[in-house]
Amino acid sequence: MEIVAIIVQSLLGLMFLMAGIGKVSGTKMHVDHFNQWGLPQWFRVVTGLVELLGAAALIVGIWEPSWAAAGSLLLGVTMIGAILVHVRMKDSMKESAASIVLFVLSVVIFLLQSGELAQFPGFQ
Repeated sequence: MEIVAIIVQSLLGLMFLMAGIGKVSGTKMHVDHFNQWGLPQWFRVVTGLVELLGAAALIVGIWEPSWAAAGSLLLGVTMIGAILVHVRMKDSMKESAASIVLFVLSVVIFLLQSGELAQFPGFQ
C-alpha cells in the first residue's frame, strides 16, 4: 500500500479510537451531545463500540488490507448516521464538519481498499 494511504488510514484509525473511547467512557461532551440530540445513552456506548471496532479494523488493515476495507465501510455508514443526526438537528456546518470529514476519509480508504473486501474472513 502506498505510504500516503497508510498515513491516512492510521490517522483515521486514531481519530476513531479517540472518539470511541470518549463515547464509551462517557465524557461530558458526548453525554451532553446525545442528550441534546434526544438519543439514549446506551446508543452512545454502542456508537463508541462500533467506532472502536472500526478503528481496530483500520489499524489491522495496515497489514491485512481486507480489514481496512471492512472497517472503512463500517465507519462510513456510521458517519452517514452522524451526518443525518446533524441535519435533523439543523446543526451548523462547524458542528457537522468533523462527521463530514470522517465520512470523506472513510470513503477514500474504502475506495483504495475495496478490491480487498472479498478477502475479508468469512465474506465469501
